[in-house]
Amino acid sequence: MRIAVGGIHTECSTYSPALMEVDDFRVLRGADLVAHDYFAFLHRHQAQVLPLLHARAVPGGPVSNAAYQALKAEFLQRLVAALPVDGIYLAMHGAMKVEGMWDAEADWIGAVRALVGPDLPIAVSYDLHGNVSQNVVDAIDIFAAYRTAPHIDVAETMESAFAMLIRALETGARPGVVRVPVPLLLPGEKSSTEDEPARSLYAALPGLEGSGIWRTDLMIGYVWADEPRATACAIVTGTDLQATGEAALRIASDFWDARHRFAFGPVTGPLDRMLDLAAVAETQPVILADSGDNPTGGGVGDRADVLAALIARDWQDAILAGIADAPATEACFAAGEGAELDLTIGASLDPSSAVLPVRARVVRLDAGEAPAERQAVIQIGGIRAVLAARRRPYHNIADFTRLGLDPQRAGLVVVKSGYLSPELAPIANPNLMALTDGAVNQDISRLENLHRPAGTWPFDPRDAFTPEARASIRFRG
Repeated sequence: MRIAVGGIHTECSTYSPALMEVDDFRVLRGADLVAHDYFAFLHRHQAQVLPLLHARAVPGGPVSNAAYQALKAEFLQRLVAALPVDGIYLAMHGAMKVEGMWDAEADWIGAVRALVGPDLPIAVSYDLHGNVSQNVVDAIDIFAAYRTAPHIDVAETMESAFAMLIRALETGARPGVVRVPVPLLLPGEKSSTEDEPARSLYAALPGLEGSGIWRTDLMIGYVWADEPRATACAIVTGTDLQATGEAALRIASDFWDARHRFAFGPVTGPLDRMLDLAAVAETQPVILADSGDNPTGGGVGDRADVLAALIARDWQDAILAGIADAPATEACFAAGEGAELDLTIGASLDPSSAVLPVRARVVRLDAGEAPAERQAVIQIGGIRAVLAARRRPYHNIADFTRLGLDPQRAGLVVVKSGYLSPELAPIANPNLMALTDGAVNQDISRLENLHRPAGTWPFDPRDAFTPEARASIRFRG
């Protein structure tokens, strides 16, 4: 069997002014796609894989229309060249915003469906923070989404979608999808599967499978997208319409009933209060998440608010990683290691954030593989701060050790994050999260809300809703 593989994967805050362009994506084409570790699972299945194009970017602001159209056009050209195929697998995210477009994934997947016709099976995998519209559901046959946050089941989820596609092709079964929207949006930081009630809700999903139900999923949705499709939902894939619908209704009802139990996992509060707690902590490392500017949630990543607060307190033994600021990074490279220089840090991408003037010493330079990958470690009093030429997270221990930094031996480590990554969470002693400003501000009820569906909690509080199962075109015949 011949299966075409590709897709586009990113998450976009509509509150970010920083447009993403083609250069912001890591694009895998042809043989490079199947050779990449991200798609290693493909080699475990007996199918002829036809790799097309897969574009993946660190979450951020909207994708420029020109960039999106260029990537989509190339993908479709490659698909046309690969035809005929027996099925298509698309590795998506689900929360991509494109300039001038309300439902980018529906546009991409819909273009694929229009090209291959109504009968060819299409399988997709999503992040659980995707916003899934009925237009997407009507264009696909198979769906699978992550069941963990932080996301430690990415490969497992992708393989699940791919394996269901093979199952359909080998058996001749024609699965369909049922979607039950839930008028509820939560920040990911309140719905980590490490904490209740998300832990139990997601643990219960596999137990609903069987007897015509192939896959059960709960979509938290993406709260920082002010779009008509922004909503949580239950999505179930199967061959038995009644059983699939009943499972989806149960998932949706259980999620709604638990809405008041969702809360931040770590100790959380305003920045000053979190720094007060960090100052008196007798253990280390204290890891402080700068939640409003988290680049893996769609934040810009260029804010210097926390650095300014640390300098004001003359903080000692702190690591801050990192701030996206290409001009400041280039100034450090021009000065060289060991040099002292005056820098202005912050607002390099979002002019609404504050600029911080500092006197710093360049401690270390890392040229990376290209100028866009450059990083600089600077020292300001007792603070070591990382500057980066482009937006990026610092979630792995290797991100620090590459720069000569040891987060486990620091008194305070600040990262632009929400819930901590699987590598940082175990060493946090304690873990604190600051409710800071930025494009992914956690004060959800204060976000501008112009386009989300009316009645979406917590923007428009309501006491009840009646779930409705909406079957895909495949089920509707």
